[in-house]
Amino acid sequence: MTAFHLDEYVGLLITHPASFRRYLWERFHRRLPLPLAAFHYIDAESDPKAECRRLGAIIAQNPIDVAFIGIGENAHIAFNDPSADFTTQAPYIAVSLDDACRRQQLGEGWFPTFDEVPRQAISMSCRQILKSRSIVCTVPDRRKAQAVQLAVEGPLTPDVPASILREHQDLTLFLDRESASLLRRTT
Repeated sequence: MTAFHLDEYVGLLITHPASFRRYLWERFHRRLPLPLAAFHYIDAESDPKAECRRLGAIIAQNPIDVAFIGIGENAHIAFNDPSADFTTQAPYIAVSLDDACRRQQLGEGWFPTFDEVPRQAISMSCRQILKSRSIVCTVPDRRKAQAVQLAVEGPLTPDVPASILREHQDLTLFLDRESASLLRRTT
């Protein structure tokens, strides 16, 4: 099995507690009972454009069977914040993080102050995520209920990046009661 990292902050060292490389290593990769064939982490510490090209070349040779993603408070997927680029075919892109996304990172306790939350990241693009054969999207917590409601019941729009998931033919969406609390009930 080969794994690809979805997103990482530009300029953040791997030793920083908010580094997604660190998070994935500590909570997933090192705990696997058998080693992966490869795990392609995003190294956004120095040259984001070169890193996007490097990862793009690798992922082009490795079709994705399943993507494991979530939805952010501002309805982002990976770090594709509103207004997301729904057209680029580039597998990885450098993005600017909006204030809502940055406030989420602060609120989750990853950074001591808002000013310390990075303003840029490298993200797998929306179209690259949709190229996965299957998508498993897990969204817990009440604070994401509006994003879920807009993604599921609102218009398909770059202003609600997660709405693009409705284009995928094999999406499994896992919600808890709180994140599903604003969805209309149907009989």
